[in-house]
Amino acid sequence: MSTNESIKYKTKVFVAGHNGMVGSAIVRKLKNDSSIELILRTRKELDLTNQQAVLSFFQQEKIDQVYLAAAKVGGIVANNTYPADFIYENLMIQSNIIQSAHITNIQQLLFLGSSCIYPKLAEQPMKESALLTGTLEETNEPYAIAKIAGIKLCESYNRQYGRDYRSVMPTNLYGAHDNFHPENSHVIPALLRRFHEAKLNGDQEVIAWGSGKPMREFLYVDDMAAASVHVMNLDTKTYNDNTEPMLSHINVGTGVDCSIRELVETVAKVVGFEGTISFDSSKPDGPPRKLMNVDRLKSLGWQYSVSLTEGLELAYKWFLNNQELFRR
Repeated sequence: MSTNESIKYKTKVFVAGHNGMVGSAIVRKLKNDSSIELILRTRKELDLTNQQAVLSFFQQEKIDQVYLAAAKVGGIVANNTYPADFIYENLMIQSNIIQSAHITNIQQLLFLGSSCIYPKLAEQPMKESALLTGTLEETNEPYAIAKIAGIKLCESYNRQYGRDYRSVMPTNLYGAHDNFHPENSHVIPALLRRFHEAKLNGDQEVIAWGSGKPMREFLYVDDMAAASVHVMNLDTKTYNDNTEPMLSHINVGTGVDCSIRELVETVAKVVGFEGTISFDSSKPDGPPRKLMNVDRLKSLGWQYSVSLTEGLELAYKWFLNNQELFRR
C-alpha cells in the first residue's frame, strides 16, 4: 500500500454553535477523536440566518456530519421580551442548515432541541410521546414551536429523502461556558454566582426565590455532549428499532430530580458559603415538577455519569477561572 493510500480519510464534522455551552462541550468531546476534522465558524464568519451564505459554506466545505447546536437562547425575561426574534432566528437557523445539508448530500445530522417542547401540564416524567399533546408554557412558546419544527424538519427529510437526521432533547443543562449574568442566567449559574458573591462580601444570609419545593432535573453539559455523540454514531438499525418515523426524538437527562431546596443547599456547600439560607415563598415557584423520562436513551445504551455535586464543583471551578467574562 502506498503512503497516500494508508492515510485515513478524516470525517469532516461541522458543529454549528460551537461557542455556546453545548456546542463547545461537543467540540471538547470530538477533539479526542483523531479520525475527525472539525469545521467551525463564528457568528461573524457565518451568519446562519442567511440562506445563501449557509448553502455556499456547505458546498465549499464538503461536510460529512452536522451537529446543529446553534440557537438563539435566553431566560424567561428574554423570551417574553423578544418572542419574534426567538421564533424567527431559530426557524431560520434550523431550516438553512437542514436544507443545505440535504442539498449537499449530507446523510448524518443531529439536531439539539429543548425539554420546553413538551406541554405545560405534561405527565411526569415526560415521555417523548407527550409531544404535541397539549398547550405549551406561554413564556417560551415561540422558542418551543421553533424547536418542535426542527424535530419535524428532520423527520420530514428522513421520510421524503431517506436522510438520517436525528434529534435529541436535553433537560436543564449547566457547566462550562454557561451564562453567569446576574439577571439573565438560569438557576444553577445564578445560584453559584450569588453564593460566591455572598461569601466574598461576608453576608450572613442568602435568600432564595420560592418555597424550595419544586422538583427539577439537571444534566452536566459534558454528559450532554457524550450523549449527542453516542446518538449520532448509533447504527441505523438500532436507532430505527428504538424510535418511530414521526416520533423520533430522544430525551437526554439523568432521569433523577431534586428539590430546589436540595439544589440551593448543595450549591452553598460547593461554594463554601456558611451563612443562613432562607426561602422567599412570595416569589413564584413555577411548575411543581419537570423531569424527563430517559428510558429510550437507556435502551440505546447510554446514561449519565456526572453526579450533581461533581458537576456543580466543575461548574464553579470554571466560573472562578473565567470571572473576567462576567464583570459588569
